[in-house]
Amino acid sequence: MNTPLPKYFFRIRENGAVLFKTPGENRQNRAEMHQIAAINMRSDTVKPLGDTVLTDEETKLIADWMRERKTVLEEREIDDILRTIDHLNLTAQWAQSKASDADLERVTDQLLLSMHDLRTILSRKKIERATNKP
Repeated sequence: MNTPLPKYFFRIRENGAVLFKTPGENRQNRAEMHQIAAINMRSDTVKPLGDTVLTDEETKLIADWMRERKTVLEEREIDDILRTIDHLNLTAQWAQSKASDADLERVTDQLLLSMHDLRTILSRKKIERATNKP
C-alpha cells in the first residue's frame, strides 16, 4: 500500500525555501517535483518560477508556511542561546577541573574577548531597557 505524496514540498534553504509541486507519480512510478516558487524569508518575498502563476491556495500555503517557519526559527534562536549558557557553564567546569595549561593557552584569549564583547552588549542593552521603562 503506497501512501500518496503531499501535494507540495518546501525545500529549506539558508534564507528561505523553494516550493515544489508534486503532481504525483508518473507511469514509471517516479515521483515528480516541479519548482514553482522561491521564498526569501529575509525580504519576505515570493518569486514564482518560470511561467508559474501561483493560485490563491498556493499563496495562502506559502504565507502560512512563512509564518510557521518564522516561529520555528525564533524558537530555535532562543534555544541556541540557552544552549550557549549551558556550554559556558560546562566550559567553566572544564577550565577549572580538566583543562591543561596548553588547553587554556589555546582558548583563553578568544574566550575572554568573546565574553567581554558579549558582556558589553548585554550591559548596554540592560541599561537601555532600564532607562526606557515608562
